[in-house]
Amino acid sequence: MKAVFIDRDGVINKDRRDYVKSWSEFCPISGSIEALRLLRLHGYSIIVITNQSPINRKIIDRAELQEIHNNMVTMIKARGGDIEAIYYCPHVPEEGCDCRKPKPGLIYRAQSDYGLELSEICMIGDSLKDIECARKAGCGKAVLVRTGHGIEAERLCEEKGIVPDYVADDLMAAAKWLLVLDEG
Repeated sequence: MKAVFIDRDGVINKDRRDYVKSWSEFCPISGSIEALRLLRLHGYSIIVITNQSPINRKIIDRAELQEIHNNMVTMIKARGGDIEAIYYCPHVPEEGCDCRKPKPGLIYRAQSDYGLELSEICMIGDSLKDIECARKAGCGKAVLVRTGHGIEAERLCEEKGIVPDYVADDLMAAAKWLLVLDEG
């Protein structure tokens, strides 16, 4: 299975300081839905890997998150893309779980569920946590996008000596980079 891991907030949709709490607050980043379509057209299964602490913060419940995800998947399908699966961590950092990025628990679950060879998988995200998670899990590639928290994350990666394989302006640029690698 040819797959790519993609963070949600700040990569597919605009991130919010007060969290995306309803479908009405979900706002796709320009070009992101088209990028998902492009990846799908080139045989990629898209697996979303996302921290969703608003659940355990009691800001939203699992049903509300499921509604957001169902609507997101429907919108993406209507535009020619698809999401294979969504893995989310509901925990707050203080809970010390194994699934909150930068820990690789969600990636390991996806690996187990789909029989993935992580060295062949690319993780695309907008935060230092996404890049650290990809590295800890053994993903073959890690791409940082400058949308969302990406510009700050670029600086943090440099400070910590964590080097993404590529820094892209947005998800479309990341998708095109990945497709060029496929051709090489």
